[in-house]
Amino acid sequence: MNEPVFINPFTDFGFKKIFGEEQNKDLLIDFLNELLAAQNQHISDLVFKKNDRLGVSDLDRRVIFDLYCENEKGEKFTVELQKAKQSFFKDRMVFYSSFSIQEQGQKGEWDYHLKAVYVIAILDFIIDEDNIDKIVVSKNQIMDVDRQQVFYDKLTFVTLQMPNFTKEEHQLETNFDKWLYVIKNLHRLDRIPERLQEKIFQKLFKVAAYTALSKEEKDKYEDSVKYYNDLKNSLDTAQQQGFDQASTVYEAKLEEMYRQKEEERRQKEEERRQKEETQQKLQDERQQKAQMLLKMYKSGLTMTQLIDFSGYPEAEVKRIIDELNDSE
Repeated sequence: MNEPVFINPFTDFGFKKIFGEEQNKDLLIDFLNELLAAQNQHISDLVFKKNDRLGVSDLDRRVIFDLYCENEKGEKFTVELQKAKQSFFKDRMVFYSSFSIQEQGQKGEWDYHLKAVYVIAILDFIIDEDNIDKIVVSKNQIMDVDRQQVFYDKLTFVTLQMPNFTKEEHQLETNFDKWLYVIKNLHRLDRIPERLQEKIFQKLFKVAAYTALSKEEKDKYEDSVKYYNDLKNSLDTAQQQGFDQASTVYEAKLEEMYRQKEEERRQKEEERRQKEETQQKLQDERQQKAQMLLKMYKSGLTMTQLIDFSGYPEAEVKRIIDELNDSE
């Protein structure tokens, strides 16, 4: 199997690597500024905040990857990437927003002045299969139904239905087009597209390069890809068999798959931990033996005695003694 050129942003590892690391937050800032340009939003800086929300189910945490951050004006942004359609999707977006609102509460006298809250969902599926308009980006706020006017503009829900974005490279016109193209197609690319030569995209491709990952990062990424593929296959099978994705059958299937992935992950982590412990133990033993060799050498033992004690060839004994003498 050939190695990918770029990582998949629809995996847990890929999403966090590209958008969730402090040194790469300029990528997230640029993406959000392009997405929210129509709201006159311009973010200069972001601070990542803890995103462990009490009450979000274990099942949610396994199929949704999210980031929670705050800009220089104190406005809150939840950015989630969801791989699989779930029940009550809109309800969950509203539920997410409630944490960003409630945490702004202040003890004592307070005038209830709130900072804006944005919940942004990048979806690897289509919410409404009957949507003939093939809408990619949908932005929603609380509105006055009778007057057809926005009632409250500080709470914004944004959904991106990525399967509806179908532009090819030669059709990309705006930077936002380019962002959508990259998010959807990054893992399929084998080169940097000619139309994406801007500095921000050059950095993105550098960050997302598979060959730039460390061995440990590659292992984590491969695990993430395997989980993503298993999930997609599970959903495809459920649909073919006529399962309702909101049903208990679907959730049970997903839960069982996750348990298997978790067991594989724990086993791999345990093997890695044992290997590291063994390597550290061997290293400690070698260091202790080396120190003992030096002491024995200084006490006047012969080379033959040192070789017999250590089990090393003469050249290795001399190298160890010379190296330790030089370090003192």
